Amino acid sequence: MEKLFSAVKPTGKLTLGNYIGSISNWVKIQKDYDSIFCVADLHSLTVKIDPKELTENSYAVMANYLACGLDENESVLYYQSQVSSHPELGWLLNCVTSMGEASRMTAYKEKAEKNKNVSVGLFDYPVLMAADILLYDVKYVPIGEDQRQHLELARNLAIRFNNAYGNTFVVPEGLYPKVGAKIYNLQNPTKKMSKSDDDDTGNIMLDDNLDLVRQKIKRAVTDSGSEIVAREDKPGVTNLLSIYCALTNKTIKEAEKFFEGKNYGFLKEEVVSVVIETLKPIQEKYNYYMNNKDFIREIAIRGKEKIEKQAHEKVKEVKQKMGLIF
Repeated sequence: MEKLFSAVKPTGKLTLGNYIGSISNWVKIQKDYDSIFCVADLHSLTVKIDPKELTENSYAVMANYLACGLDENESVLYYQSQVSSHPELGWLLNCVTSMGEASRMTAYKEKAEKNKNVSVGLFDYPVLMAADILLYDVKYVPIGEDQRQHLELARNLAIRFNNAYGNTFVVPEGLYPKVGAKIYNLQNPTKKMSKSDDDDTGNIMLDDNLDLVRQKIKRAVTDSGSEIVAREDKPGVTNLLSIYCALTNKTIKEAEKFFEGKNYGFLKEEVVSVVIETLKPIQEKYNYYMNNKDFIREIAIRGKEKIEKQAHEKVKEVKQKMGLIF
C-alpha cells in the first residue's frame, strides 16, 4: 500500500477552510493508503507564540483530527516534535538546498513582509517541511493549491539527493481535491480563509458557536448582480458555492442548476444549513476530546511508537550516504 503524509501547523484555531481543503479529504482516503498525519508543532516556532497557547493549540489540532474522523486504527497520528528525525533530516537537507530556491518560497516572502524580526526558522521551514515528507518514503501528499510550491521543493530535493548520493528518497506527488481546495474569507473572498488571521469575522472556526456561524455566513460578501454562478468576476458567490459543493458532494454545475432563479439570501440559507449540519457533530466530539487530554496524549504516544523506528532508519541511511560515520 502506498504511503501518504500530511500535517497541520497548530498556530491558531482550525477553520472550515482547513476542514474542507485538508482534513475532510484525509478522512475519506485514510483507508486507501498507509496514512501518516502529524501535528506540525515545530513549524509553529517560526513565529512568536506563547508557550501555553502553543500547547493548547496542539491539543486542539489533534482533538479536531479525531473529531473529524481520523482514526488511529487507520492512520498514524503523532506530534512532529516527538520524533527527532524530523529536524535531523531537515538539517541534512539544508545542506543540499540553495539559498536561491529557499528565498523564492512565496509563503516565506509574504510572512517576512509582515514581520520585522524574521527568524532563520521562518526562512528555513520549507526545508523542514520537505523533511517531514521525505522521511517516510511517502508517495502522495494531499494538499491545497497554496502548498504546491512547498511540495515542488520536496520533489526537487529528493531528485537532487538521489542524483548525488544514489536512490534514497521516493519523489512525492500531490493529491489535490477537485472541489473546495481553497476556501476564501467570507468578508474578503480574494483572500484565503486562514487560522492565523487577527480578524476572524470572515473566517468560520471549527469551534465557533453555531449562532455565530450563521451570522458570519449571513454577512458574507456577495457580488453585483443576482445570478448564482461560479465565475471569476463573482468571487463572493463562487466561494459560497465552493463551500456548499464541498459539504454536499455536488459539482459546481449541479449547484448552479439547483440555485438557478434563486436569490443570494436563499444561497446563504442553504450554506448555513450544510455548514451547521457538518460542524455540530464535530464540535460535540471535539469537546469530548479536549476534556480528555490524557487520551489525546496516549494516541500521540502510540503514533510515535509506530513511526519512530522507520524515521530513524531513513536518517541513518541518509547520513551514511553523505559520509557521516554512524
